Amino acid sequence: MNSKDSNQFHGQIIHAGAEQVKLPDGRIMLMDVVHHPGGAAVVTLDEQQRVCLLRQYRGVMDEWLWELPAGKIDHQEPPLDTARRELQEEAGVTARQWLELGLSLSSPGVFSEKVWLYLAQELQPCAQQPEEYEIFERHWIEFEEALGWAKSGKINDAKTVVGLFRAASCL
Repeated sequence: MNSKDSNQFHGQIIHAGAEQVKLPDGRIMLMDVVHHPGGAAVVTLDEQQRVCLLRQYRGVMDEWLWELPAGKIDHQEPPLDTARRELQEEAGVTARQWLELGLSLSSPGVFSEKVWLYLAQELQPCAQQPEEYEIFERHWIEFEEALGWAKSGKINDAKTVVGLFRAASCL
């Protein structure tokens, strides 16, 4: 991004506006851009080959979605620290084994959010500590069933679909 237009929005998590972007061929294009601090999501696999999925209410969509434990990066913390924190807060476990599964880009045509994906195994229970405004149910689903949900469209959250398929390629 080269220069910013004065038409900006600054919210609690994101900031957005029309920005001038220099293209690889040198042309300048005005485009809407939404900046987000990024996040991390965790494919949490227990000894019985079950994955932790949250059935979470999302007010923006006004519906319940199936998602991996995930959250935004706070205070520029490393993505793995975000993943560890969210795993404890939402899944109520910690993990001894971590494998990075790469990035998921939410909507790169307009949204700068990068979500780092991880596979967490060798789990230990801990106190679950959801954030004040999070409304979700925690479920442990057979991994193959969850993968089938991703294939069929029952799961349509992008980070969750990508995370499940990437984890499947490692198992």
